[in-house]
Amino acid sequence: MSVENPDPDRSLSAEAAPPPSRRTFITTATAVSGTVLAGGLVTAPTALGGREAVAAEGPPGGTVHLTINSVQHTVTVDNRTSLLDLLREHLDLTGAKKGCNAGACGACTVLVDGHRVNSCLTLAVRLDGVEVTTIEGLADGDQLHPLQQAFIDQDAYQCGFCTSGQIVSGVGCIKEGHIGSGDEIREWMSGNLCRCGCYIKIVRAVEQAAGQN
Repeated sequence: MSVENPDPDRSLSAEAAPPPSRRTFITTATAVSGTVLAGGLVTAPTALGGREAVAAEGPPGGTVHLTINSVQHTVTVDNRTSLLDLLREHLDLTGAKKGCNAGACGACTVLVDGHRVNSCLTLAVRLDGVEVTTIEGLADGDQLHPLQQAFIDQDAYQCGFCTSGQIVSGVGCIKEGHIGSGDEIREWMSGNLCRCGCYIKIVRAVEQAAGQN
C-alpha cells in the first residue's frame, strides 16, 4: 500500500538540497557577528556620553576650616582627600612624607589638637575646626624646637626621609609623658620606622629634648 505525497516537488527539493559547506557556514557566521558588532558600536556613544555626563559633575566634596601651624585655612576638598594630601598637594606643606600611605611607617605623622596621627589615614573633611601642627610649625622663626636641635646634636638621622615624622612623633611622645625610660620611649615611638636604623640615636634625642623641657 502506497501513500501519495501531497507535495512531491517540496519533498524532492528538500532531499536534493546539500548541507551547508564549511566555507558557507563561516561566511554566514562572520556576517552575523559583524552585524551584531556594528549594532553595538552604534549604541556605544550614547552609553559613553551618559557616563561622561555623570563624571563631569565631579566627586562629592566638603569645605573645611582648620588651623595649620597657627595659620587659618578654609579649603574645599574631595571627601576622599587625606590630611596628608591636603597638606602636600593643596597647601604646599611637604614636610610630612608619604611613605607607605597605609599608616605603617609613621613618616606622615602630624599633631592634631596635640595628638599624634598618621595623616595618610586621616580624612581632611573630618577635621573641621581642629588645629594641626606639622614639622614646619615646630620652630620659632630661626629658633629650632629643642627636639629638632637634639636630632642634630645626636646625629639621629641619615637619609632624612623619616626624620620629620620621627621629630613630630617625639614631640607628641614628650607631651604625653612617655619618657620615663629608654624602653618606654622606644615603645611609644614604635610606630615610626627608620630604614637607616638610627633608633638608638633617636631615643637619645628624645631624652635630650625631654630633659630640656
